[in-house]
This record gives sequence, structure tokens and C-alpha cells, in this order.
Amino acid sequence: MNLYREFLRLIPGGVQDVGEVLSVETDGATVELVSGAVVKARGTATVGAWVYLEDGAIIGPAPASQTGQEIEV
Repeated sequence: MNLYREFLRLIPGGVQDVGEVLSVETDGATVELVSGAVVKARGTATVGAWVYLEDGAIIGPAPASQTGQEIEV
């Protein structure tokens, strides 16, 4: 048993977020995240659609009208 590999299995995968597509370009889309940040994402979507992002890539549609919630730890 490799303890390091077992430890890596405990760490969650890539960073996931949700946002609204502001514009679509040939190399991806501009997405405004729920936090208010604007990022470039790889993949295709339509303007105005809500999408899930993982590690800078659009991975699928999200429900419309997402609201953010900030939790301080």
C-alpha cells in the first residue's frame, strides 16, 4: 500500500464553479462566475446560458438564476 497515493485519493478533484456565459468566441467563452469574477473558459455554450466549469473548461449546463453564498471558515 502506497500511503501517498491513498492520501491523494482524499483530495477532491479540480476546481468547480458555475457562471453565466457573457460571450462566445472561436476559442471558448467568457463566463461571469457567481462570485462576480469574469473568466475565459474552454468549450462551447450559448450566450446567457448558465454552465458548470471545472479547471477552466465548460463541463455542462447549470440551472438558471444561480445565487452565490459566501461561507467563512
